[in-house]
Amino acid sequence: MDNPIDVLNAFYDAERRYMASGGAAAGASFDEMASTLHPDVELHQSPDLPWGGEYRGHAGFREWSLKMSDAFDQLSVEDARFLVAEDKVVILCRLVTRARRSGDVLNAPMAQVVTVQNGRITEFRPFYWHVPDYVSAAGLAPGT
Repeated sequence: MDNPIDVLNAFYDAERRYMASGGAAAGASFDEMASTLHPDVELHQSPDLPWGGEYRGHAGFREWSLKMSDAFDQLSVEDARFLVAEDKVVILCRLVTRARRSGDVLNAPMAQVVTVQNGRITEFRPFYWHVPDYVSAAGLAPGT
């Protein structure tokens, strides 16, 4: 699968299934998501988020997924529009999440810049619409 949009759709489908099956808390497998990621993938999350920070490699991405699935039991990228320029893809979408602790549902605009090389995601840079809403809904302190 070399088309970057196909790679991203495969990732989003795997991420949605991972969260719907309970994420890390329920012992969901990370393998399907990992299959779309380069072994040296980099994820750059705002430090203002409970799951914020820099994550590298499959181990780092798995660490992020543990934090994200602790905060949210549902996560879905909706209405994605892809703008492709060489190996970079800008995704304009809506991020729909349900907070595990509060049950709050957030449905907000989001943008991501993703690098896809040789059929694998090598870098993610997500930009959330209003970070305080995610912190509040998650019920966790930033950087936890």
